[in-house]
Amino acid sequence: MSFDRSIKIAPSILSADFANFGEEIRAIEAQGADWVHVDVMDGHFVPNLTFGPPAVKAFRPHVKTFMDVHLMIAPVDPYIEAYAEAGADMIVAHYEAGPHPHRTLQAIRATGAKSGISLNPGTPASVIEHLLPLCDMVLVMSVNPGFGGQKFIPSSVDKVRQVREMIGDRDIHIQVDGGVDPITIGPLVAAGADCFVAGSAVFKGGSVQNSDVYGDNIRAIRAAAEVALSS
Repeated sequence: MSFDRSIKIAPSILSADFANFGEEIRAIEAQGADWVHVDVMDGHFVPNLTFGPPAVKAFRPHVKTFMDVHLMIAPVDPYIEAYAEAGADMIVAHYEAGPHPHRTLQAIRATGAKSGISLNPGTPASVIEHLLPLCDMVLVMSVNPGFGGQKFIPSSVDKVRQVREMIGDRDIHIQVDGGVDPITIGPLVAAGADCFVAGSAVFKGGSVQNSDVYGDNIRAIRAAAEVALSS
C-alpha cells in the first residue's frame, strides 16, 4: 500500500451485527469505507472481550480494502504472529501494554505487517518520540479503550497536533479512535490526523438490508473532514 495523507474512514466492526460479519464488511466497503478496523480486546487490558485470531482469519476473505487490527491486549507480544498469520495488514499495539514497546514494534514489522502504536488518553504524546522510526501509524485514543459509543475527549486534538509535529515529513499515518463523527472530525483533521475509526457513527440506523445508511453516514463524516482540509 503506497502512503498518502488522504482522509481514510475505517469503520469499526465492533458496531456491526455480530451474526453477520461477512456481509457487514462487504456492505461498508461497498458504501465507501477505506479500511476495516478490528478491535481486539482481552477483558484484562480493557474491560471487554472480543476477537481472537480465528475470528480475524474468518473476516479476512471478506475484506478487499485494508484490515487494521487494533490489539487492546496485554501482554501483546505473544499474539502478534497469530494475528499477522490471520491476515492483519496493520497491527497496532498499545504503548501501555508492556515494558518494551520498541521490541513490540520490531516484532510486528518482522511479520511483514504494518506497525502502529496506540496511546491511551492519559498517556502523553512525548513517549513515542523514539519509537517513530518503527511506526507506520500512531493511533490517538480519543476515548478510554474498551467499548464503543463513548463521548469524545476534546484534549485529543492537542495530542494529535503534538504527534503531527513529531512526525514531520515521515510517512506515518495518524489515526483517531473514539467518538469520531461529523462534528468532532473537523478539528482532528486540522490538527493533522488522516485516518478515522468510526463505529456507531457509521453503523447507526443501518443494516445489511439497508446499507445505504452506512454510505450516508460515511459520506457525512468524509464531507466534514474535507471541509476542514479546505479551510
